[in-house]
Parts: sequence; structure tokens; C-alpha cells
Amino acid sequence: MTRTLILIFHPDLATSRANAALAKAANTLSGVEVIDMQAAFPDGIDMTRDSAAEAVRLLTADRIVLQFPVQWYSTPPLLKAWQNAVLTRMFYIDFEDEGRRLAGTPLMIAATAGNVPESYRSDGSNGFSMNDLFIPLRAMAHRCGLIWAEPFVLYNAMKLSDDEFQEAAADYAATLAGWIATSERKAA
Repeated sequence: MTRTLILIFHPDLATSRANAALAKAANTLSGVEVIDMQAAFPDGIDMTRDSAAEAVRLLTADRIVLQFPVQWYSTPPLLKAWQNAVLTRMFYIDFEDEGRRLAGTPLMIAATAGNVPESYRSDGSNGFSMNDLFIPLRAMAHRCGLIWAEPFVLYNAMKLSDDEFQEAAADYAATLAGWIATSERKAA
């Protein structure tokens, strides 16, 4: 069975309606492991202390999802700290044993945004598309040799009704299932 690793970088998943609903839906899929990274690293992540175990976690996955709320046009601080600790180790310190082996792994971004889709356009109130905001993540994927998948974005996440959350969660599960069925790790 293939294994899909979903790393959730929400500052407080217990208070989230959107990311919690998506996580619950993802947990219903076979071969999916969902990890609340804030709960796993409440005091932050450290390259010396934590990066070896995180590298192993990534290397045993067949595909990776980074899930987070978009906060002020960027990722939450823990995701950036994770990138600095784990990917620096894998791609700059231990490339031959770790980074080279991670290359070829499919990567999906799953994000929630508090505003409506129309706000995320060059002529919208935010002035940039979500794809523009994801450029640093696409650059990371490119540098690491990860296979970029179409991101899943849930807009208006703070204003949805319970029924809309259930519909969005079902859509997320279906999107993940389709991606899992069609994506595979390529030999590095």
C-alpha cells in the first residue's frame, strides 16, 4: 500500500473549523497519515534535535501534502521553520543519503484562505493570485525535485456554514483520492 503523508501546519488545529474538517476527511482515506505539526513541535522545530526523524518520515512517504492556512499571504511560521530545518538538512547537508532519495516525490499544497476567490486576482483586493502567492513553495518543490501537483485551496474558510464545510471536506477527500490514484513517486 502506498503512503500519503499530510503535514498540517496550523497554529492551533483545535480551534480551526476549516483545516480540522479537511484533516478529518483526509483521515478517512486508506494509506493516509495526517500529522498536526504544531502538536508534534509545540516549542518549534530544531535542525539538530528534530530534522533526522523528519527526514525519515518524508523518505518513507510515497507522496506529501503540506496543509496550512494562508496567513498574511504566506505560510505559518512553523512551516517555514520546518523547511529551514528539514530541507536544509536533506538538500544541503546530507544530499546523497536524503535529498537525492526524496527527489521525485509528488507534492500537493492544501491551503485555506479567509477571503473569496475573486480577491486573489491581480485586479482583486489582494492584488495577487493564489498561484502567485505559492511561488516560493513552487520554487522549493523545484529545488528539491518534488513533483508539483495542482494545489487544493478552500476559500472563504472563516465564513462557511457547516454544510459548506462538509461539502468542502468531501471535495478535499475526493481530490486527494484522485491524486493518490494517479501520482506515483519517480526514481531519483
